[in-house]
Amino acid sequence: MSLVLVAVFVAALLLGAPIAVALGLASAVTVVAFGLPVHVLVQRCVNALDSTPLLAVPLFILAASLLNAMGVTGHIFDLVRLLVGRIRGAVAQVSILVSLIFSGMSGAALADIGALGKIQIDQMVAQGYRRRFGAGITIAAATIGPIFPPSIPIIIYASVTNVSAVQLLIAGIVPALVITVLLMAQVAVMARLFDLPRDTISPSVRAIAAKAVVSLPALAAPVLLIGGLLSGYFGPTEVAGVTVAYALVIGFLVYRTLTVRAVWACLRETTEATAGILFIVATAALFAWVLTLDQVPAIAGRWLLGISDNPLVLLLLVNLLLLVVGMVLESIAAILIIAPIVAPALHAAGVDPLQLGIVFVLNLMIGLLTPPVGMSLYMVAIVARMPVHEVIRGVLPFFMPLLLSLLVVSMVPAISTWLPQFLAQ
Repeated sequence: MSLVLVAVFVAALLLGAPIAVALGLASAVTVVAFGLPVHVLVQRCVNALDSTPLLAVPLFILAASLLNAMGVTGHIFDLVRLLVGRIRGAVAQVSILVSLIFSGMSGAALADIGALGKIQIDQMVAQGYRRRFGAGITIAAATIGPIFPPSIPIIIYASVTNVSAVQLLIAGIVPALVITVLLMAQVAVMARLFDLPRDTISPSVRAIAAKAVVSLPALAAPVLLIGGLLSGYFGPTEVAGVTVAYALVIGFLVYRTLTVRAVWACLRETTEATAGILFIVATAALFAWVLTLDQVPAIAGRWLLGISDNPLVLLLLVNLLLLVVGMVLESIAAILIIAPIVAPALHAAGVDPLQLGIVFVLNLMIGLLTPPVGMSLYMVAIVARMPVHEVIRGVLPFFMPLLLSLLVVSMVPAISTWLPQFLAQ
């Protein structure tokens, strides 16, 4: 049964079918071919979407869209430039820090690139950086977004593995900071080796204070979000709703840059993005159900535990698997298909569920930087108006800090588990 399922899926992908269509078609063909009840196709898809945590997905997408529509990203970028000053490689460092800040609003790598990419790359080119360097650091920094809360991939991972979404979101805070520090260290080294330009901005206390006042309402959005999660008063869905409400208030009453037409455009953009994500969620759940029916998770679990019962060895094996999968499969589909197969075995071997969730998502976010399916590459190519091969050349040096971050998070469980455990005391 599973062989038919995978064969139809691969054939559909090779014929150019979208990932969601390929997943649904492969599942439907298998259900019909093996005489399973046809009504299960609809039932399983509907059950997969009947999830309260998934309500956070469209709300976080809407919040990021509203904040982007206000034009606050430019204010935040200018504020961080003033704070960093005129060190060598300053604008590249600013791009990393701004990506960290904006990740507290968006929850998705492509959203970060869409909101910040043009600003980041144009500023670096204006300062004398190569365009491909600007594209590379923009893509690498965008991997912070899906790790730092709110994270749409983490919410989806939590929903399919029965892990607490709140704890998993909190678990992503320290790893995101690790990625940020290692990326900044890489830029610092490259600044000395390649004599990267200094920023031309002239920071002063008055300029910093003025820009901070303008940026403060927008900067309060991630503080509100993280504070709500850490306090335990809100779950992911409630926090997402509060963030949307806050964005509307500051957009209409503080910045006064939001209009009814702009909100309508944000709603349309959110609907389109959500439809694409949930279409994959529904069909991937059906695909995973057929695999479960054929006992693939149990077989995979026995196979993994037969190789080794050492948690670190198993985690490194899963890392290799996911790095390859991330090259050819869209990240949300990969989470929905592979997580239910490998997570039970690794949990049984002693891998902490929170650590596994962060490692899983980080692997697949690195996959966004790798051809042929790396969506971040194509997104930046569009934003920067560059050939994809030039974008790939630009991002290559930044694989080193990203893979090092992955290794550190894999080998040191406390990086993912310490903060949730501390807050639970």
